[in-house]
Amino acid sequence: MWVLITYDVATDTAAGRSRLRRVAKACEGYGQRVQKSVFECTVNDNTYERMKQQLLKIINEKEDSLRFYKLPEGREKRVEEFGQGEVRDFSGPLVV
Repeated sequence: MWVLITYDVATDTAAGRSRLRRVAKACEGYGQRVQKSVFECTVNDNTYERMKQQLLKIINEKEDSLRFYKLPEGREKRVEEFGQGEVRDFSGPLVV
């Protein structure tokens, strides 16, 4: 499944800045950053649940926001991209 993860972590304390780094690092393990706090991930059901639980353990639900958008397959037909940022197609060849 194709999942878009967005987050907003309160960074007014050292603990918040640490959470922000940990959330970003965890997301990097599952997908690619497409904006500062937005990741695109292609995962199966088991990986999705593991990813969600890992991220929920990191955030502070009273201060932070975390969203998962499960999107239909066919990213190339549904997403228009403009401006900065390189997006990799992980279903295609990774070495050119």
